[in-house]
Amino acid sequence: MKHLLKLADLSSEEIFAILNLADQLKYERKNHIEHHHLKGKKLGMIFQKSSTRTRVSFEVGMYELGGYALFLSDRDLQIGRGEPIKDTVRVLSRYLDGIMIRTFAQKDVEELAQYGSIPIINGLTDYCHPCQVLADLMTIREYKGSFKGLKLCFVGDGNNMANSLIVGGIKMGMEVAVACPEGYRPDKDICAWAEKNGKLLVTSDIAAAAKDADAVYTDVWASMGQEAEKTEREKIFRNYCVNKDVMALAKPDALVLHCLPAHRGEEIEDEVFEAHAQEIFDEAENRLHAQKAVLVKLLK
Repeated sequence: MKHLLKLADLSSEEIFAILNLADQLKYERKNHIEHHHLKGKKLGMIFQKSSTRTRVSFEVGMYELGGYALFLSDRDLQIGRGEPIKDTVRVLSRYLDGIMIRTFAQKDVEELAQYGSIPIINGLTDYCHPCQVLADLMTIREYKGSFKGLKLCFVGDGNNMANSLIVGGIKMGMEVAVACPEGYRPDKDICAWAEKNGKLLVTSDIAAAAKDADAVYTDVWASMGQEAEKTEREKIFRNYCVNKDVMALAKPDALVLHCLPAHRGEEIEDEVFEAHAQEIFDEAENRLHAQKAVLVKLLK
């Protein structure tokens, strides 16, 4: 494991190793056991998209690991004024021990890895969100004990979250079902891979996807960069809300997960959100622990 660009690059064994380390680091933090595995290490954090959980969790994580995180806005870097990514990363590689980037295009993350000489972590692109799904998998295992025999249902836009949940779910041995409108389906290549390597259902029928699910996951209808489509998307996705009727189709002890921020009354009913707030905010906390595990694996 040299980088974390997308979950598809990792083996099932590598994902399990990250989750196991994340569990250990969470235990140590809870019990006030210091774990300065990255003492003196420096992480550059490039943000071309705004962030709450990604920035705070990576910054706090590096501090707790004994290292230092440097916030780098694209408004301050020369890449915001046209410097090629391949030039920027060759400079930053001489200053830093690793880079986390939150951006739009997956090709930018791949280019950082191609031309840099330090580990690159994908903090989110329009294609995938591996850090979030590692936290999601960690949360599912905490609540369910294992992944064996579980069904993971995603409701909403077949976006970066759907793409990464499909890969992560299949690699962990879960059945995955995605409910989304026609024209908003997950990446075709990812779906083809999943169908060859596990059990995947992609449908416009939310009831079929949610039936007997052990975990029901949703995300906003309009992601960052899609604000101009918000009104249109509200019409298209209006029937793709995780509400009491949807949850009645899932198993009685089903989890509800959301990568946040949530638009209550749109993709998730407020009553459902509050009924499952504990696991949703455990999931948000686990961003910290899962990413610390990634940092240790890559930078130590």
